[in-house]
Amino acid sequence: MNTNLFRMDMKKTGLNRAVSTYRLLSENIQQVIRGKDSMIKMMLAAFFSGGHVLLEDVPGTGKTVLAKALAGSIGTDFKRVQFTPDLLPADIIGVSIYNHHQNSFTFHRGPVFTNILLADEINRASPRTQSALLEAMGEKQVSVEGRRLDLSNPFFVIATENPIESHGTYPLPESQLDRFMIKLSPGYLGRDEEVTVISDQLTEHPLDLLERITGEEEIFEVMEALPAVRISEELRYYIVDLVGATRKNENVVMGASVRASLALMKIAQALALFDGREFVVPEDILEATEPVLSHRLQIQTQAKFSGVSIQDVVQEVMKSVEIPR
Repeated sequence: MNTNLFRMDMKKTGLNRAVSTYRLLSENIQQVIRGKDSMIKMMLAAFFSGGHVLLEDVPGTGKTVLAKALAGSIGTDFKRVQFTPDLLPADIIGVSIYNHHQNSFTFHRGPVFTNILLADEINRASPRTQSALLEAMGEKQVSVEGRRLDLSNPFFVIATENPIESHGTYPLPESQLDRFMIKLSPGYLGRDEEVTVISDQLTEHPLDLLERITGEEEIFEVMEALPAVRISEELRYYIVDLVGATRKNENVVMGASVRASLALMKIAQALALFDGREFVVPEDILEATEPVLSHRLQIQTQAKFSGVSIQDVVQEVMKSVEIPR
C-alpha cells in the first residue's frame, strides 16, 4: 500500500473518531443544558484546544451545571471552589502542614490539582486570590516553596462570574482575563426551553442521570487531531488583521494581545473539526471572534458613556477587515 495513501487514510480515521467523540459529548451535555447548543460547542472547542472558559451572567443561568455536566460526561477528576472575599491563595493551591511524627512539613495539595476546576463566582474573591490561578492557567503548573509542581493533563478551568455591577464583586485584572481563551454569556432561556428544563426536574435532576460516555484516551485523540486541521496563510493573516484592528480602534484603550491571535486560530481549528472538515474556512474565524475578543478589550470611558458596548466594537472590527474568499 502506498505510504502517502496510508497516512491519509489514518488521518481520515483519526478525524472521524474525533468528530464522533465531540458529538457524543455534545449530545450528552445537551441532555442537561437545554437550548444552549452553540455555547456547548464553543466551550468544548476551548476544552479540546487546551484553553479555559469564563462564563459571565446573572445567577441561575446554568453556569455551574454546565461545568458539572462536562466533568460527568468525561468521568474525569472534578473539583469546585466557591470564591468568597475571605478565600486565600493557599485554599486553591494547597498548604504545607507540619507533621510531628516525621518532624517535617507535608504539602497537602489544593483543589487546583484536578482535571476540571470550577472556579465559582471568581470575581467575589480578592485580587490576590484571583491571581493565584494565573500561573496555573498559563503554565499548567504551580510554584510551592521554591518547587514547581505540574498540574494534571488535561487541566481545564471553567470560571463563573456575576456581572461587575453586582454587589460584592471585584473586577478581574487584564492579565487574568487574557488567560481565558473565550468568554461566554449563557443568557436566559426561551419560554419553551425553560418549560423543558423544569419538566426535566419534576422527579430528579438530569445531572443525576448523566452517564460517562468517553474517557481520557478519546479526549487526547481529539486534542492530537486539532493541530492537523489546516489553516491557510491567507486566513492566518486574516486572524492577525482582526486582532490588530482592535489595537487601532478609537474606542479601545487596550487592544487584544498575540495570545488572542493564537486563541482565535485554535478555536477556529476546533470548530472546523467539529463540522467534519480538515481545513478552516473564514466562517469558523468569524464564529469565534466575539467569544475570543470580547473580554480582552478595554473601552474608552467616554465611549461607554456614549453607549458603545464591547459587542459594538467587536462587530465594528469584524466589518473593518475584508473577509478572504
